[in-house]
Amino acid sequence: MTSISQRSPAAETGSRPWFERIRVPEMWASLAIAAMWLAVLFAAVFGPDFVSTSAGGNATRIPSVILVALFAYLGTRAVAKVGFGRTRDGGS
Repeated sequence: MTSISQRSPAAETGSRPWFERIRVPEMWASLAIAAMWLAVLFAAVFGPDFVSTSAGGNATRIPSVILVALFAYLGTRAVAKVGFGRTRDGGS
């Protein structure tokens, strides 16, 4: 006598449930990097300048986006290293 095992439709198509799909580290790393650079964009458009005035009346203006972009660059490198890095054992 032969028996036939029943498979679920999700197992046949190879799709995973939604709660397993949101656990992909690459997606969260991409979202974090995009948010950092959106902050740089908004700092460039709406951010103030750093102003330094000397006693002689000379004023120096430095856009604040320069500092924000520096930290976004450093954050991008750190997030990319962790989020998109590969393990040494050959797995993902």
